Amino acid sequence: MKTFKMLFLALTLVSMLLVGTSYGAFPKKPIKLIVYTKPGGAIDVFARKFQKIAKKYTDTTFVVVNKTGAGGVVAMKHVLSKRADGYMLAAVTRSNIGKMVSSKSNLKVDQFNWMAMMVSDPEAVITNRNQAINTWAQIVADAKAKGGNQLWVGPAAGGNDHIMALKTWQKAGIKAKWIPYGSGGKAMAALMGGHGVAYVGNPGDVIGKPDLKVAAISSKNRLTGKFANVPTFTELGIKNHDSEIMWRGFMTKKGIPAEAQTFYDKLFAKMNSDSDWQGYIQNLGANPIFYKQAKFTSIVKNDREVFTNTLKEIGAIK
Repeated sequence: MKTFKMLFLALTLVSMLLVGTSYGAFPKKPIKLIVYTKPGGAIDVFARKFQKIAKKYTDTTFVVVNKTGAGGVVAMKHVLSKRADGYMLAAVTRSNIGKMVSSKSNLKVDQFNWMAMMVSDPEAVITNRNQAINTWAQIVADAKAKGGNQLWVGPAAGGNDHIMALKTWQKAGIKAKWIPYGSGGKAMAALMGGHGVAYVGNPGDVIGKPDLKVAAISSKNRLTGKFANVPTFTELGIKNHDSEIMWRGFMTKKGIPAEAQTFYDKLFAKMNSDSDWQGYIQNLGANPIFYKQAKFTSIVKNDREVFTNTLKEIGAIK
């Protein structure tokens, strides 16, 4: 009888351990990966690449869900409308912080867990090589000749690229007009159609588009590889304009369970060390990184302050 009781207790303990291993750990179901652009946008491609490579390290399914509108405000509000259970992860960019400020959406940085910054991508001025104006020197000369009527194209007014353009005009002592389009793809199509002289984006935007070229890049040093011949703003005589970036990363609603936080931290670390992931990021002319929550949150808060001050200076907000 005693032996039977001991056997029963042992089996019960094993069963409890198995349940804890198989069903108690996060995640138990697919995770929604929210993207704020339409399919095919840069952050959408980023999210789907993550979705694909993550399969190496977890059996969990990531389901990409596109929630478009207001430069990411719609997606961020969608995240806030759901439970903080860890089953909704959002792909985010620095532009989202600009839109938080410019849209007067009342969204707050502290409402989210800024889980991981995974990419640092230098900002760049891109031109149409088939147009007469396609070098930085030509852009400056044309802007001065047009007295503020030169046209630049890009996505979303008030986003990271728009603010990059405003800073660039100020640094270069020129004036121009920003023409926003519904997406980066539409803005680049406008540039290729001759509806503007410059597009603000990142080096990877020109890949697969032979008519486009990077005219100037915000970087302390020249990039390597296919972008090695692109001059930096410093080389072009524009000082203190060498650290403008577009970061990309992930966030959740604040308050997710500790086990979900641990799952994501481990997965992001593995992704950052993955050779396929690194190759994908570097091929875009960007840098693969992994800044954890504390550092990423600090960067986000600083960006919000910078965007607020910049938009106030130009009178875009009070």
